Amino acid sequence: MNEMSASSVRKIVHIDMDAFYASVEQRDNQDLRGKPIAVGGSAARGVVAAASYEARAYGVHSAMPSVTAKRKCLELIFVAPRFDVYKAVSQQIREIFAEYTAVIEPLSLDEAYLDVTHNLKGMEIATEIALEIRAKIKQTTGLNASAGISYNKFLAKMASDLNKPNGQAVITPKNGPAFVEALPVKKFHGVGPATADKMHRLGIDTGADLKGKTLEFLVEHFGKSGPYFHGIARGIDERQVKPNRVRKSVGAEDTFSHDLHAYEPARQGLQPLIEKVWGYCEANAIGAKTVTLKVKYADFNQITRSKTVPTLLRGITELEEIISLMLAPIFPPRQGIRLLGITLSSLERRASRTEPQLQLAF
Repeated sequence: MNEMSASSVRKIVHIDMDAFYASVEQRDNQDLRGKPIAVGGSAARGVVAAASYEARAYGVHSAMPSVTAKRKCLELIFVAPRFDVYKAVSQQIREIFAEYTAVIEPLSLDEAYLDVTHNLKGMEIATEIALEIRAKIKQTTGLNASAGISYNKFLAKMASDLNKPNGQAVITPKNGPAFVEALPVKKFHGVGPATADKMHRLGIDTGADLKGKTLEFLVEHFGKSGPYFHGIARGIDERQVKPNRVRKSVGAEDTFSHDLHAYEPARQGLQPLIEKVWGYCEANAIGAKTVTLKVKYADFNQITRSKTVPTLLRGITELEEIISLMLAPIFPPRQGIRLLGITLSSLERRASRTEPQLQLAF
């Protein structure tokens, strides 16, 4: 990545494991190799947490209701998740990252940003660092990783998707703005389906369309996200890679294409959000005491329900139970539900006596 040799230009690597949960299961059980598998529950309210690439060929993907996934692929094999195993593998991967830089920002158990501008190996070329890291991950864990390399976080994240699986791509400062202009906004990291639909209604279909809108226009229509959209449309993202941070809260929400009126679809819709926020906490060795459920109705009125427990949540199962208990009383709803969200707060760094190596990532 020669264009990034200047000291004024950051070198950011985004590492993303390929079909992480599913790949771990196929690694550990040779009977599953080469077959379409879905990690998750096969029951009526089950949700796919991860799908193997064989399953993805049938249109199965994460966050899909299990009944829909089974309908798409009759040969689909469901495997119960083993989060303790995924966490242990993630720890191995994090230790590899730590050989190259201390500036690591985990996003979940299977992906992280690395700032390798000033790295521990004294390597000048960020693409070579990414190649080495991916090779070490393969050697250590038997799993494939993809990487994106660029001069900011947004473009590094976008680049890691370009040559999946088991590949990497670089977006240079010279090519960044043109890459963004040609990209459909629905593929932008940070632009969900509901935001993409809103952009389409405003005549914004590509990065070039987004670039053509003023900052004032974007703030008017997208609020606090306006400045972010204004920047990334120009290939600009000043966010730093932030290691070892304990945020005040971590949350995730989703706007549904159709309003929800029944408990089961709502509970299904919450499962990927549960796994996302819990995955962040696990990856960063953080615990939470307060769980907040957000419900937004079709008329845009919203309510929240919170529960605080005396000690840090022990696992994802306890979080699922709390969410289910908070969700059930709002049904039947007074009208359709268009959005659900989960926030974990009262966050604390977990003290770990059994996993001291996890702290090497920070």
